[in-house]
Amino acid sequence: MGDRRRVVVTGMGMVNPLGNDVETVWEALRKGRSGVGYISIFDATNYPTRIAAEVRDWDVSMCGEDPAYWEKRGRHAKFAAGAAKQAVSASGILDAVANRERIGVYFGAGEGNQDFENFTRMLAAGTQKEDEFSVDEFMKLGLQILDPEIELEQEPSLPSAHIANMLDVRGPNINCLTACAASSQAVGEATELIRRGDVDAMIAGGTHSMIHPFGLTGFSLLTALSTNNDNPQGASRPFDRLRDGFVLGEGSSVVILEELEHAKRRGAPILGEVLGYGCTADAYRITDIHPEGRGAIGCMTAAIQDAGLSPDDIGYVNAHGTSTSVNDKVETVACKAVFGERASKVPVSSTKSMMGHLIAAAGVTEMIVCLLTIRDRCLPPTINLENPDPDCDLDYVPGQAREANVRFALNNSFGFGGQNVTLAVGGFEG
Repeated sequence: MGDRRRVVVTGMGMVNPLGNDVETVWEALRKGRSGVGYISIFDATNYPTRIAAEVRDWDVSMCGEDPAYWEKRGRHAKFAAGAAKQAVSASGILDAVANRERIGVYFGAGEGNQDFENFTRMLAAGTQKEDEFSVDEFMKLGLQILDPEIELEQEPSLPSAHIANMLDVRGPNINCLTACAASSQAVGEATELIRRGDVDAMIAGGTHSMIHPFGLTGFSLLTALSTNNDNPQGASRPFDRLRDGFVLGEGSSVVILEELEHAKRRGAPILGEVLGYGCTADAYRITDIHPEGRGAIGCMTAAIQDAGLSPDDIGYVNAHGTSTSVNDKVETVACKAVFGERASKVPVSSTKSMMGHLIAAAGVTEMIVCLLTIRDRCLPPTINLENPDPDCDLDYVPGQAREANVRFALNNSFGFGGQNVTLAVGGFEG
């Protein structure tokens, strides 16, 4: 491992329910603020869940982009533009690299535009005859009213393509969509591209918004969402005995990953280091984590080993911590298996309690939180943890932020389908 190319973080950006830049989000997390409220993007009156963590008071023009160009782009693509612009500006990477084929983009991004109004019109056209659905009429109207540019934006690969075009970055351009583990996997795989010398730097991140009728319907059918509509800011309550599901969030986070010597030669700001990457599959059920936590244990262990660390070196875990009954209990089991007798002394918190679950964008967002935890020696809290669950008995930093000297942290991301990713990060130590 001593000869392996080291990968550092030289820029970060965020568009988030708690704020529209990294430092604003971090301040909100430290103060235990919630970004959850009633859904305003569409009328959710008749849904069992009417709450979410939305990005508010932000427009693509705020990052210097022409709104006309982005008008037909996906909501999540616009978020990605904002986060990417912040990250490359902080890093200075584009001014320092002449060969743009040595910089790539790796995203974990979900679906884009969902044209519900026109889809409804097409369904109505197809159901004009009693007891018979006419595919011909459905398609006929669709060919007349659908906009091909808007339809194209449904492709998950479009945000990374837009970022490459916007920044004139011509290296590898890749998107992965491994559910809630997607952007952590994007960071891990981008790290591997740099380690083996394929590129010098990667723009890595995630973006997603499932706050739309199909997203809310799907998760409601799975009974995965909190229905605590009377108390939006108290609805996301990871590890709490009264938790009843997660809260949908949205947004984007981006990091600039760079080979260490390349960063040092150009005098780049070094904000931390990606030390380890672990990736496993539960091979169990699509919507349930393995009850013994075997996938979670495997990826946490792999990340620690890849980093050349031991479990005793880890000072903080940013948990997947969704606020669902199964995830929180099994993640607790996994932490106990990885840390052994020391498990009760390792702080574990879930920032999803404040920003909701950003789905494909969650992992990289929480990795940035780990780096800020190390930088400022401050553990972000798990808010709304008021009723201890006997099955969740670790130190979850309940209620309020806490000072702590952390050198190395883990970020856990576990997705539907049984995808598990853990990233090990540290402050830069030369």
